[in-house]
Amino acid sequence: MGAALLSELATEIVVPVCAVIGIVFSLVQWFLVSRVKLTPDRNGTTSSPRNNKNGYGDFLIEEEEGINDHSVVVKCAEIQNAISEGATSFLFTEYQYVGIFMVAFAILIFLFLGSVEGFSTKSQPCTYDKSKLCKPALATALFSTVSFLLGAITSVLSGFLGMKIATYANARTTLEARKGVGKAFITAFRSGAVMGFLLAANGLLVLYITINLFKLYYGDDWEGLFEAITGYGLGGSSMALFGRVGGGIYTKAADVGADLVGKVERNIPEDDPRNPAVIADNVGDNVGDIAGMGSDLFGSYAESSCAALVVASISSFGINHEFTAMLYPLLISSMGIIVCLITTLFATDFFEIKAVKEIEPALKKQLIISTVLMTVGIAIISWIALPTSFTIFNFGAQKEVKSWQLFLCVGVGLWAGLIIGFVTEYYTSNAYSPVQDVADSCRTGAATNVIFGLALGYKSVIIPIFAIAISIFVSFTFAAMYGIAVAALGMLSTIATGLAIDAYGPISDNAGGIAEMAGMSHRIRERTDALDAAGNTTAAIGKGFAIGSAALVSLALFGAFVSRAGILTVDVLTPKVFIGLIVGAMLPYWFSAMTMKSVGSAALKMVEEVRRQFNTIPGLMEGHAKPDYATCVKISTDASIKEMIPPGALVMLTPLIVGIFFGVETLSGVLAGALVSGVQIAISASNTGGAWDNAKKYIEAGASEHARTLGPKGSEPHKAAVIGDTIGDPLKDTSGPSLNILIKLMAVESLVFAPFFATHGGLLFKIF
Repeated sequence: MGAALLSELATEIVVPVCAVIGIVFSLVQWFLVSRVKLTPDRNGTTSSPRNNKNGYGDFLIEEEEGINDHSVVVKCAEIQNAISEGATSFLFTEYQYVGIFMVAFAILIFLFLGSVEGFSTKSQPCTYDKSKLCKPALATALFSTVSFLLGAITSVLSGFLGMKIATYANARTTLEARKGVGKAFITAFRSGAVMGFLLAANGLLVLYITINLFKLYYGDDWEGLFEAITGYGLGGSSMALFGRVGGGIYTKAADVGADLVGKVERNIPEDDPRNPAVIADNVGDNVGDIAGMGSDLFGSYAESSCAALVVASISSFGINHEFTAMLYPLLISSMGIIVCLITTLFATDFFEIKAVKEIEPALKKQLIISTVLMTVGIAIISWIALPTSFTIFNFGAQKEVKSWQLFLCVGVGLWAGLIIGFVTEYYTSNAYSPVQDVADSCRTGAATNVIFGLALGYKSVIIPIFAIAISIFVSFTFAAMYGIAVAALGMLSTIATGLAIDAYGPISDNAGGIAEMAGMSHRIRERTDALDAAGNTTAAIGKGFAIGSAALVSLALFGAFVSRAGILTVDVLTPKVFIGLIVGAMLPYWFSAMTMKSVGSAALKMVEEVRRQFNTIPGLMEGHAKPDYATCVKISTDASIKEMIPPGALVMLTPLIVGIFFGVETLSGVLAGALVSGVQIAISASNTGGAWDNAKKYIEAGASEHARTLGPKGSEPHKAAVIGDTIGDPLKDTSGPSLNILIKLMAVESLVFAPFFATHGGLLFKIF
């Protein structure tokens, strides 16, 4: 079999050191962003070092135009404070509700898992090897509860820290846009990198420390240890669900309300300070696209790691107690942090962006460079951390696998992620024909725009699904369910870069809003719009990664659940399984209906409030009076807190109800059905929304002859594009991204509760 080249001691050092390097790097990036000051100096410019590096010595646009008004800087600081306070206030309110759920669900985990052996404290025969004794079910209950709480807290912290850095950086990006588009890009990207590296490093470090602490009790019982660790993934995804749904409803209620009244009815620019919903809209970008997305990708990372560890613990790694090989998933993530660190320097230090057209290629290069470097990194980790030959648990049997085969499994997931990213970019960027065709369809009104946008979304599913299918086939053929779990981890191995690119979008969007509200030069708004248009595409790429990895993660978790529940085969021709399959396929539709209706009803209240203020506040349209921003913020907050509970309950309660009343076979059908239909809807919804948004921006920018024939702002084609964008908003920012959490969360929850379902489940079938 051969031992791994990397010793156990070296593994114990490498993983935490890489995590600490990631945290230190994120702090360095934060320090560099903080050098852009939000206080005017005596000359009226923002205080920052004048050393010509990265353009700090450039003249400001205001200086060129002879304006040099330092009240602009003060206004930017005021707006940033309002956005930051609104976002912090909302998250604290949301976390109070989520905290109650977290404690209640933790108690439920303990009671359900503890009751498997009647709360006995005696050692029990192991699940997979009855000749050995393992720790009691009560221990699994207690440690699963602890790991659930750790995962939930880490997820909440990830989202909160991401939101704080985004609200810290938005006005700084606006001010840097006065020096050039390259300076603004670097500030926005560095801020995204702070979030990316903090999240990746924190997730890795907490998981590593948890494993080592649990080992003190479990000792040689690795099967029990890593079964208890699955709670970490459940905690991460539970919080992500509420963050994504709550944040998504908040941001889209404000966005749709602001757009429909401001742009369509009143014909005023986006983010115009006269619009009462404008602060709520900018707050929403941070609580939905930053905090929600951060929690979401942390959940994916935690679950793929847990799925791989559970399968490995009952393979030769766990049986022979090969610690280095066992921590192979964590070593991949450690290498990912180092690779992403090098990749980030290409965007911020090695090359400088000088023109608008260089923004999107620079972000694409980030994906390509990180993927190429990570391929080499995976090869090195596979060579030093794995024995040349080993066995992997495969539904009751042990399958022999070579180390190079596992390298291919991770590699195929990594490259499938890149393919999904590029296909997403092709269908959502206004540099390519699909979005330009959607924009062109606005000539004949909103109806044709909607038809073209829906068709584009459906078509955009094809290649990503083939990429996911091929990666599943290759990884399963080589290394069974463990192969699929590490393929998901491969797709997420460059999570720090992916998050940096993703967070860059909302930061740029906020920067544009602040420029408009502060009354800055139209040239600055053009620069922030260019950053934002590229950010829309990168946000869509980030969602593509999240959905693709969710498909692989949930399949790996599904395999672990089937093994843990003792199901030998999942036969779709049996009635028990088929009814689960068809109900599971319906759940993403039910969930989408709930979230979209929530956005619609919240947006309705917002539209009415914005109209009321325009009609009743004297001098508001003329700019003589200030709108009541606080009421709009309150409408979004109240709506999102109230409306996030039913969709969250649907996802969290379904596995419990099905497992308890119908048993593990029906639950396996539900998980398979939700996975298959959820992935398709999530990809099409995200890409349709992204395409509509960029079709609108394509018309607004008027960068080509074709775009100018459709404009300018306020023209009939532009109004049709705005309507398409408002329809797409809840698709791309609420329903679509939340669906990947639905399929992952139901799978990991089923795995955590599998011992209880296998022992006490299927009550209805036992009665009849």
